[in-house]
Amino acid sequence: MSASGADVGAVSRFGFRPGMVVQELGWDEDIDEDLRSSVEAAIESPLVDDRYGDVVDAVVMWWRDDDGDLVDGLVDALTDLVDGGMIWLLTPKVGRANYVDASDVSEAAPTAGLATTTSLAAGPEWTATKLVSPKSDRSSRR
Repeated sequence: MSASGADVGAVSRFGFRPGMVVQELGWDEDIDEDLRSSVEAAIESPLVDDRYGDVVDAVVMWWRDDDGDLVDGLVDALTDLVDGGMIWLLTPKVGRANYVDASDVSEAAPTAGLATTTSLAAGPEWTATKLVSPKSDRSSRR
């Protein structure tokens, strides 16, 4: 019943597991439908949208240069995200229409209260960057 590695492909590196609730933001006709389907196969359920009304384990956020202010978009993506959840920011690859510079992501993430951890190719047209809330209470680990 679980998805095979062939079904999830590159998405296997995203850390999605069956039973996770994943919210999709920024859907438009230019998204990678194969990637989207692979996420659904990995979690064994459909993606939810911004009208879901409950907490989610992760967010898949499609973002283009002309989508507005990235900090605002990331803050909005945190609205339903469970503590410890992750955001996978998907941006067009270098040279593609509406490409988002990596420096824009690395500047916007901390302003939104997030840290970048991983970037990887997510299909032929998109780059994926994993964003998480940084570890904040390190003094308690002494």
